[in-house]
Amino acid sequence: MQKRRIDKPKGIIQKAMNKTRKKINKGNFKKELFKIVPLTIKSDKIDKEFDNYKIVHITDIHIGQWITKEKLEGVIDIINSLNPDTIVITGDYVSYDADKYLDDLEECLKKLEAKDAILSVLGNHDYWTNPDAIKKLLKNSNIINLENEIHIINREDKKLQIAGIDSVTVGKDDITKIEEKLDYDAPAIMLVHEPDFADTTCKLEPFILQLSGHSHGGQIAIPRIGTPVRGKNFIKYPKGSYKVENMIQYTNSGIGTNMFWFRINCPPEITEIKLEKV
Repeated sequence: MQKRRIDKPKGIIQKAMNKTRKKINKGNFKKELFKIVPLTIKSDKIDKEFDNYKIVHITDIHIGQWITKEKLEGVIDIINSLNPDTIVITGDYVSYDADKYLDDLEECLKKLEAKDAILSVLGNHDYWTNPDAIKKLLKNSNIINLENEIHIINREDKKLQIAGIDSVTVGKDDITKIEEKLDYDAPAIMLVHEPDFADTTCKLEPFILQLSGHSHGGQIAIPRIGTPVRGKNFIKYPKGSYKVENMIQYTNSGIGTNMFWFRINCPPEITEIKLEKV
């Protein structure tokens, strides 16, 4: 079992902020605060059977901080209204005081609706808190958690490969397991919490896209400059879309926040991805 990380100062700060939030009534959902970001991925590797295929991506929920149960329910309503073929979530469901919010998290996630699959990878905070409990609630919510694995979506005789790499930050990643199972005749999408892993993913020819989170978009974005906030495993690709060799790396700004709840020019994000054959 993964050893839990004890981070008492941050846990104390989180509890204090949560009490303040409750007093000033800042836990309510406001749809206008959440931005739906469209992303079209064009590739000749996409078969006609997957032309206009829709994937909705969220990341970094961090329930129990800025994201409350009510806010998460509102986000899930938005996701379901987009009528996705597949939903993907790239980790950090929780932060420091995880166990208190797991029942709320499971109750919300069970409401997600996708035609084909709901797929997940874990993030560093999930491993620093209670990974076994999080994996269990994902299973209970019909969410397939990928731990260095590939999930295949079939359309007639064609397939789309969606791979998931386990958290890089805690050393759980193993690209060799993906390589062993990868079909080089079918397009692939990588899910991994940490965006800078794109430099590894792009070396595998079938991958047309990597979806990540971890950075929260820096929570601050400066026009024409971007985000000044960068950290471990999100130095190179902290926010938005990047061309990495023949692959697109997309870093979602997340729907939650971690320690501090402010965002400047960096709204919480739901990414609506469309695959397009060229």
